[in-house]
Amino acid sequence: METGEPVDGPGDASAVTRWTRSTVHTDMWVDPDDDPREDADEGIDERTALLAALRHFRLTLAMKCAGLDAGQLARRAVPPSTMSLLGLVRHMAEDERHFRRLAGEDLPRIYRTAEDRDGDWNGAVADPEVATDAWDRWRAEREETDRFIAGFTDLGTRTGGGERLRDLLVMQITEYARHCGHADLLRERLDGRVGQ
Repeated sequence: METGEPVDGPGDASAVTRWTRSTVHTDMWVDPDDDPREDADEGIDERTALLAALRHFRLTLAMKCAGLDAGQLARRAVPPSTMSLLGLVRHMAEDERHFRRLAGEDLPRIYRTAEDRDGDWNGAVADPEVATDAWDRWRAEREETDRFIAGFTDLGTRTGGGERLRDLLVMQITEYARHCGHADLLRERLDGRVGQ
């Protein structure tokens, strides 16, 4: 399994509909049997397991944002923190690019600057264009990361940055998992929807 399956956010009406209609638990996104993050083939081998975990957390973040408008996505629920769901999407776009930077690619930052090291968070404002840009950038950066990963047959291979691809994947999965926990709390604060 590769990670390239589409992970769409609020702009994809079918995803929003699919992820907001649980009949078993109305405070969750989907019925457990319909969860798009579950895959019977997980764990067949190391590569499949790691890519399935990355896909799982990418989908989880998208699900946590489903059905929200730009104002809701940008709401900062725990002052003085600048963290918001929109900030998380921007941050993970930046982090997907950082994955490839650690692997040796020479890439500029997307949102962060020398003057604003937290530009991914600070720029997450309640503007539909900002939200659309964040989704587009996150999608594009995931696609680039997936292409990069597909270029390696052995996870033990050292990348141009000197890191083993396996280690970079574990770091990326850990980063997504940590931020999906934040997304759980942010979404529950918005409308009571809980983690799934």
